[in-house]
Amino acid sequence: MKRFDSGSLIPGSNWRAEAESEAEVVRKAVENLKAYHGETEVRPEMVERIKERIVDVDSSTRH
Repeated sequence: MKRFDSGSLIPGSNWRAEAESEAEVVRKAVENLKAYHGETEVRPEMVERIKERIVDVDSSTRH
């Protein structure tokens, strides 16, 4: 399982995405940026910043 905590990129944010693959986590994060933060275009640099912050989690660390 992979997880991205948006607070690791955007201070004060508590949104998170979890999925089996990194690609699915990135897709969810980009969708969130567009839907809730008004981003119309998510640049490759932002995608890379998201990828850098994705961590592996196992069932004992999930919330």
